[in-house]
Amino acid sequence: MNEINLRRARQIIKGTFDKGAEMSLKPLTVVVLDAGGHVKAFERQDGASPGRFQVAFGKAYGAVMLGMAGRAQMERAESQAYFMAAMNGAFDGRVVPVPGGILVRDNKGVVIGAIGVTGDTSDNDVEAGLSGLEKAGLTGEA
Repeated sequence: MNEINLRRARQIIKGTFDKGAEMSLKPLTVVVLDAGGHVKAFERQDGASPGRFQVAFGKAYGAVMLGMAGRAQMERAESQAYFMAAMNGAFDGRVVPVPGGILVRDNKGVVIGAIGVTGDTSDNDVEAGLSGLEKAGLTGEA
């Protein structure tokens, strides 16, 4: 598979929400992007704040556009703040360089998209997102 189709995107979201429920997380928001950074699917659980779309999108967008998962972006921001500031400028302020932006790769290692998960702690967002990818038969890089 070389792309994330709508069926698979919905599976990712459902799996992420299921893991969030299992972990008793706060309401989550999940955005699934294709390899070009376009929204394939999005859902915000009841009770999640309305601004969560932008956070989830920014996590996923930074991952797919930079080819760098959220944890790596955060490390880069901490060690070279000017680099991430420049990247955020280049991408019109849409990059949110924190954990929860998860790259989705195919079995050959090619990036086929990204997901952004937000609503709980960043580590919990990542755990739920990776579980959602696994339940959809995909692997992620957090």
